Amino acid sequence: MGKLVYDRVASVELDDRVLAHLQIVIGIKLRRGDSFYFSWKDDQSVGDGRTTIWLHPGVVLLYKYYGSRPPRINPAWVHDLELSANTNTGLQIVPEPEHALSGHPA
Repeated sequence: MGKLVYDRVASVELDDRVLAHLQIVIGIKLRRGDSFYFSWKDDQSVGDGRTTIWLHPGVVLLYKYYGSRPPRINPAWVHDLELSANTNTGLQIVPEPEHALSGHPA
């Protein structure tokens, strides 16, 4: 389990594997100078709704991983997440495709 902290205002706990893939996609978008929404479903402990944040190149993001090993990266999932980020609704966590796992760590 890891955590993404947005400008000390919002945070979400995510599986390290999910977080590693999101970090790659968010990094790709922000390096290009893109701004976009990122939405996730909230845990029942915080209301069971949805949270959306606006990401832009000047925002402070912290990726905290609780596991000691970098997860394996699935390039197909990175691609699907990036496609999601390019929509009007912004980046959303989509299911991981079961194919195209890479042996490369995050």
